[in-house]
Amino acid sequence: MEPVSGMIRSPAAPAGVREASGVPAPRREEPRTAAAAPVTDQYIPEEAHTPCGRYWMGRDEDGGPKIFFDDPAPKAAEALPEDEKSPPPEGPGKPASGSGEEKCTCDTGRVDREIERLKKRRELLESRLRTETDETRVRELERQLAQVDRELSQKDNDAYRRQHADFS
Repeated sequence: MEPVSGMIRSPAAPAGVREASGVPAPRREEPRTAAAAPVTDQYIPEEAHTPCGRYWMGRDEDGGPKIFFDDPAPKAAEALPEDEKSPPPEGPGKPASGSGEEKCTCDTGRVDREIERLKKRRELLESRLRTETDETRVRELERQLAQVDRELSQKDNDAYRRQHADFS
């Protein structure tokens, strides 16, 4: 006969069947030998790769944004010996002089004339404003003068001249 305390009855278990107790059996610890080295990452050097070039932002001659590129590979024409190099083909875009440079002229005359016209208009409005006595007409002239001053402040600078210049 078994003691009552050893019997655990479960509603799912049939009568007379004993369930295993919840206490795990003691484990046997294996004796530790030498301290194991911790697992770490390992550096494996790669083969040196050839650089593929470098891009960077800069400004061109006119001050506009431009992307520059350093090409680490020698150009095909530079890699060939002198006797195998062929002369560059003369195309319709190339100048016949052989120097390879194209000269451009910058004309800001149109922009300068526009600015001069605005300055003359401002002087005219200021003189009319000094002589005017009617209050409604004075307000209208002040409004026109303010508009001309705004246009002049926008247009009378180097950036505007550069953007609206004529190149040939």
